[in-house]
Amino acid sequence: MIIDVQNDFCPGGALPVPDGDKVVPVINDLMDEFDLVIATRDCHPEQTVHFEKWPVHCVRNTKGAEFHPGLDTSKIDKVISKGTGNKDDGYSAFETEELDLAAYLKEKGINELYFTGLATEYCVKASALDAAKNGFKTYVVSDAVKGIDVNPGDIKRAVEEMKKAGIKFM
Repeated sequence: MIIDVQNDFCPGGALPVPDGDKVVPVINDLMDEFDLVIATRDCHPEQTVHFEKWPVHCVRNTKGAEFHPGLDTSKIDKVISKGTGNKDDGYSAFETEELDLAAYLKEKGINELYFTGLATEYCVKASALDAAKNGFKTYVVSDAVKGIDVNPGDIKRAVEEMKKAGIKFM
């Protein structure tokens, strides 16, 4: 699972994660190790309650919503858009109107999920926690995630919460 490696979350974007672009080569190298690669993307409408909490970012059909240009999208099997409604935040890959992700993965015989992407304490955390709640063995690849740490210690607290939920870090 590649979570939200989009222009607006990388340096120069509307809501940049410090060194967010540094995950790109790591993710590109990892993709060959998996039979199924799914990427998520924030795909917000121009008006959404989400922008009451955050700067405007990843508005559908904008450059900021596109995947980072260095991400090898040819290796991605499925793209899931999230945060598409006017009243949802779209943090978790499992909270999308587009697809029942848990059912889709189970139908494909997937029982383990490995998470990469941005940002550790928001969309990566929400997606990983939902994966664990849905019965998947869940892993986060430490070298392939970056966080924003809006409040100092947010990343550390998120990692602790994920570990407490049984999510393994590698």
